[in-house]
Amino acid sequence: MTSIRNVAIIAHVDHGKTTLVDKILHEAKLFRDNQETGELILDNNDLERERGITILSKNVSVTYKDVKINIIDTPGHADFGGEVERVLKMADGVILLVDAFEGPMPQTRFVLSKALQLGLKPIVVINKVDKPNCRPDETHDAVFDLMFNLDATEEQLEFTTVYGSSKQGWMGPEWENPTDNIQHLLDVMVDEVPEAPAPEGTPQLQITSLDFSNYVGRIAIGRLVRGKLTENMPLGIAKRDGSIKRVKIKELHVFEGLGKRRVEEVVAGDICAITGIEDFEIGDTITDFENPDPLPRIAIDEPTMNMLFTINNSPFFGKEGKFVTSRHLRDRLFKETEKNLALKVETGDTEDKFLVYGRGILHLAVLIETMRREGYELQVGQPQVIFKEIDGVKCEPIETLVIDVPENLSGKAIELATQRKGELLIMEPKGDMQHLEFEIPSRGLIGLRNNVLTATQGEAIMTHRFKEYAPFRGPISGRINGSIISVENGPCTAYALDKLQDRGTFFVEPGDDLYGGMVIGEHSRPNDLTVNVQKGKKLTNMRSAGADDSAKLAPPRRFSLEECMEYIQKDEYVEVTPESIRMRKIYLDENERKRMEKKD
Repeated sequence: MTSIRNVAIIAHVDHGKTTLVDKILHEAKLFRDNQETGELILDNNDLERERGITILSKNVSVTYKDVKINIIDTPGHADFGGEVERVLKMADGVILLVDAFEGPMPQTRFVLSKALQLGLKPIVVINKVDKPNCRPDETHDAVFDLMFNLDATEEQLEFTTVYGSSKQGWMGPEWENPTDNIQHLLDVMVDEVPEAPAPEGTPQLQITSLDFSNYVGRIAIGRLVRGKLTENMPLGIAKRDGSIKRVKIKELHVFEGLGKRRVEEVVAGDICAITGIEDFEIGDTITDFENPDPLPRIAIDEPTMNMLFTINNSPFFGKEGKFVTSRHLRDRLFKETEKNLALKVETGDTEDKFLVYGRGILHLAVLIETMRREGYELQVGQPQVIFKEIDGVKCEPIETLVIDVPENLSGKAIELATQRKGELLIMEPKGDMQHLEFEIPSRGLIGLRNNVLTATQGEAIMTHRFKEYAPFRGPISGRINGSIISVENGPCTAYALDKLQDRGTFFVEPGDDLYGGMVIGEHSRPNDLTVNVQKGKKLTNMRSAGADDSAKLAPPRRFSLEECMEYIQKDEYVEVTPESIRMRKIYLDENERKRMEKKD
């Protein structure tokens, strides 16, 4: 029987987790020498590749020196915390990957604290030591301090450190002496990570993630903690409400390389995928039906933000999408909750409205982006944070915000964060950058990234993660400027835009098709302005000097999906279709808007 090691790789966003996994896969000779693999093999959906972040945890396995190593790639983003906690349950050890220049970051702290609580011993990999002005030794000390602050045990603090550069494909015991491969890291993994225990007894497996196949339906993935599983074995599944339901395993698969291999039997300690089980959810335990012994359920962080999702009812409805009705939207959202644990969906006050609860703007934006790529049309309202009453006090979610910014621009960043009720806790130099840490309400983060990037000429690096619920900090002023709104339907003209340039910044360019009530720019004043940008130039056959000066237009300001979500006000929607993202007023007619304002 082969020995098994289950290892999770944890790190902050962009510290090189997925690149390191690529190198491990190559080192273990998983591919033919002439096989084209590309970069970032594990980030296999388009969204992950474009954004350069891991969203879904993945499982792969390699065999090294007759030891099977199951590697679990975890998301580094706090918005996907629901994923991280589950997958750590499958691991016996963790590799903590830290950037040699940036050192431990807030998300590193978040994932590491979860791993230490589960009693996992980390192997620290200090990556990117080839970067200029990196500080591997200082980073090592910072990791030790962080673990000490997180109440690590004596044994956890005696961690092994490996230095290297996953991009250049080497890992070694010292950063001054580069090696020419990453075998040192694989040796450390085999030596340091405890062998997966394989106790005898009745089977016990907690479902920690899901997969879906059009041929066999839902697939349960988890680590077999005890006993053996065989094909066609009759078992029980322990549900959330305490009931036990009879099930039968149809097929068993273990992870091998990037794929799965069908097996007849799985022994304790291995991670496997099971088909043939219906009606299960994450956290359920597969166990013996006669003598059930369920494992404790996984607690998932609660959502901190909600957004209204509704069908697209703009004049451009149905032009670009395949799925446009409320039934399509309802089915898709409820299907998402099956595998996206940190997401909650409630039906709204009418049939076509849904309140979707998530962990943050990025969490919700990834869902919306995935849906529009699948051909859905929908509209979303302004994100709202979720308030709670704790001991009779109104409380709101507070986040830890870290901004790294060039020294000469740090004043601007501090000013913007404190305007939004942020409290500056730490300010220290980090190389030629200033490192700022704040405690800020989640409400204050909405729209902050745009402002900080504008004020620092795009040089600031911002990260944040949920800390706790704390007493309400009072009102925060939102966007100061009003919107410029189109009054007519039809394409806009350069002539009209040219005449209106001094009124504000525009988000559209000549020839764009617009409709009345669409937000097409930002007014230079606090009030909304309704304009006619469809007006053409009156043509005559008279010539006059200077009459034919062509319009000189500033380029339009373009928004990403997240920027739109952060930008809109209470009375606006973002309209999302497979081809375009537009902002609009909820009430398209100007008279109706005025009536509604009076009601408020």
